[in-house]
Amino acid sequence: MRALKIAATGMSAQQMRVEVISNNLANMSTTGYNARRAEFADLHYQQLARAGTVNAADGTVLPTGIQLGLGARPAAVSMQPQQGSLSATGGDLDLAIEGSGYLEVTLPSGQTAYTRDGGLKRTGEGLIVTSDGFPVSPEIVIPEDARSISINADGEVYAYFALATEAQLLGQFSLTGFSNAKGLEAIGGNLFTETEASGPALVTTPGQNGLGTLRQGYLEDSSVDPVREITELIEAQRGYELNSKVISAADQMLGATTQVR
Repeated sequence: MRALKIAATGMSAQQMRVEVISNNLANMSTTGYNARRAEFADLHYQQLARAGTVNAADGTVLPTGIQLGLGARPAAVSMQPQQGSLSATGGDLDLAIEGSGYLEVTLPSGQTAYTRDGGLKRTGEGLIVTSDGFPVSPEIVIPEDARSISINADGEVYAYFALATEAQLLGQFSLTGFSNAKGLEAIGGNLFTETEASGPALVTTPGQNGLGTLRQGYLEDSSVDPVREITELIEAQRGYELNSKVISAADQMLGATTQVR
């Protein structure tokens, strides 16, 4: 009986959907997190009678045929890139990206990664890094005697000193864009890496080539919508229950078959 295996694929699909939803809800407070969505496709079909097959001597053909589906399969878990709301923090190294784009980060292996988490810090040497200690590219060092710093929308970093009347330009942050941000590979820690699907990285000045601008003293909240996630969780739970009922019904039908005498 195909119903057993078909319903089993449905239960697996709904289980995966619940796992994606649970990950979204777990990251409700993660800075710059974009919600994920599980997508599914139908499996292969068994062609018992193909549409268009000649059905009579006069050339009459079947208008539809008989195609029996074999269940569902996972097609993708895609990221939904969208702007989260901005929360004021007042931190001089807290940066929110208004619009699209990612900050470029250099990992210890030398590999380049990308993030929207603008909660930056500085090391004992004054180097601006992420919360995990990865330097932001291009590297900017804040002098030890700097009284305060200012970062404008274009990413220019200025330092103010006690004995100087004018600010000193230390460097400028850049933003990176991709033709298909959904194709980035998430590696954890709010970091992504480039893939063949994402396309090559386009590094440019904030506010140019369709990329966003920077806002000092703010952080981007997670884009997860709790109401929507709970609604989808209920739908996934009901879908799981319905598929389990199909398995129970198929089991009862098989039980009735074995009891026939």
